[in-house]
Amino acid sequence: MAVYTDITDSELEQFLLDFELGRALVFKGVAEGVENSNFMLETPAGRFFLTVYERRVDPADLPFFLGLLQWLGAHDFPSAIPVADREGRILKSIRDKPAALVTFLPGLSVRRPGVAHCRQAGEGLARLHHAANGYPGRRRNNLGHQAWLSLFEPLAHEADTLKPGLARTIFADIAMLARAWPVDLPEGVIHADFFPDNVFFTDGAFAGAIDFYFAAWDALAYDLAVALNAWCFEPDGSFNITAARALIAGYERRRPLNVAEKSALPLLAHGAAMRFFLTRLNDWRATPAGSLVKPHDPLEYERKLAVHRAGISLFDTAA
Repeated sequence: MAVYTDITDSELEQFLLDFELGRALVFKGVAEGVENSNFMLETPAGRFFLTVYERRVDPADLPFFLGLLQWLGAHDFPSAIPVADREGRILKSIRDKPAALVTFLPGLSVRRPGVAHCRQAGEGLARLHHAANGYPGRRRNNLGHQAWLSLFEPLAHEADTLKPGLARTIFADIAMLARAWPVDLPEGVIHADFFPDNVFFTDGAFAGAIDFYFAAWDALAYDLAVALNAWCFEPDGSFNITAARALIAGYERRRPLNVAEKSALPLLAHGAAMRFFLTRLNDWRATPAGSLVKPHDPLEYERKLAVHRAGISLFDTAA
């Protein structure tokens, strides 16, 4: 979340005329993340979030994303639900940019998740995978392993600027991942950005997830691998195996992994770290000056790549 498009009072008033929500009582930008412009809105009808889609989001993908949110809401998964206007439309526009209004999802994210949070998050992710099963929409993961080489090639100099010699290491990693990437794993709709700031808790229990704008069709275990990187590293860069096993155990309470998925999970986690290193490196270079956001440090994920390169063991020997 961020603010790249400023919306005037008159533009907001005109936008709300299409809805049965009343006039704006509170309207303010949310300065987090790097992808879209987001605003918190309160009207007599309640609290909402308005998103203006920027940068990476392809307008052709928006029916998939918004349709998925509707599907999840209808299948007992707590997430923000798109709000339709008087004509039944959920995809709108502001300043000639696509926009959507969604309901407010109660709960709080946690800045420093503990082992119990990881277990709850893992179960919540499996719950999401079950709820999304049967969704008829399809979208290719355009930030999946097939895209990493072409994404990195124009960024190689940027990598060496951050850390001399890093480009050679990243090229070698990408080549290894391309050779070893697993096939024929169970697939479905994945969140693909299941980070702590996108997961809400109430009284320590999983309460829902937001920000589905990287969702795609891919290996379900890859989604778990993204979460392992996001939830199970300490601030000093060390990997918390206790948290990781709790996350996996929570996931398996609702969706047990098969043998192939368990075997592939360390490599998938290595690849998931590569995906976020690359997009953070790109954002580091491309975030416009003056935006109300500071891009995430790509070197955080470079350090995670080093951990995966050394090898991690995710399962007890008895498992």
